[in-house]
Amino acid sequence: MAFAPNVWSQLKGKTADDLVDALGRDGWVMDPESSGAIRVYIKGVGQSRKRITIHYHPRKTYGPNLLKALLADIGWDEKDMKRIRLIK
Repeated sequence: MAFAPNVWSQLKGKTADDLVDALGRDGWVMDPESSGAIRVYIKGVGQSRKRITIHYHPRKTYGPNLLKALLADIGWDEKDMKRIRLIK
């Protein structure tokens, strides 16, 4: 997944807290059984259920490759990221 330079410049400074907040705004819920630095988030039910694992370290940013992989796994495109106010 490739993003425009203006989108990437906004994403590269986002922290783990920013990503977790955006997941919550998009309807993702933390699995109550996950804890510590490895957090599992779930969205949907049945066949449409999605699951993602986030390595959470407060106030830390993700490297470009990890961030790109996380966004691909979550399934957000530029339109989605604007809708949940992750980017402008």
